Amino acid sequence: MNRLYAPWRTQYVTSNNSKIDGCVFCHIVNNDTKKDDEELGVLHREKDFFIVMNKYPYSPAHFMIIPNHHTSNLEDLDSEIFARMSIYAQKGVKLLKDVMNATGVNIGMNLGSSAGAGIADHLHLHLVPRWGGDTNFITTIGETRVYSSDMNEIYKKLKAYSADYFR
Repeated sequence: MNRLYAPWRTQYVTSNNSKIDGCVFCHIVNNDTKKDDEELGVLHREKDFFIVMNKYPYSPAHFMIIPNHHTSNLEDLDSEIFARMSIYAQKGVKLLKDVMNATGVNIGMNLGSSAGAGIADHLHLHLVPRWGGDTNFITTIGETRVYSSDMNEIYKKLKAYSADYFR
């Protein structure tokens, strides 16, 4: 039997992570204190949307831009809000390239569960940093992701620079 050790995950698995009732993204909209933002991984807030770390990232530093308005339909989102989210996506790409040294970034939305959305009821825009050789056999064959970085440290690093990029 193969074993993969990740001792830094102990704090996560032993903490009191109570399940959020309802939409997790609406929960973030409604809990906007500095303490809440740190616990929830919020990098930045604007009037109509926020930027948050993905709790189950495809790669380290994967974050999302999410409208405050609860909708699963892109066509129902105000065009001005979507345009501003797109501007912040550009800023987010620069943040990932400059601060995390990403050599590429995947950007996208999975609209609906049949399109692969894990949270289909509230649309969200993913920014996934990429590096050459960042996938390997264990992801492909073992269906397991291995992160070489501490996610809390990545959050702190991005948060420290976010005010410079998201203005």
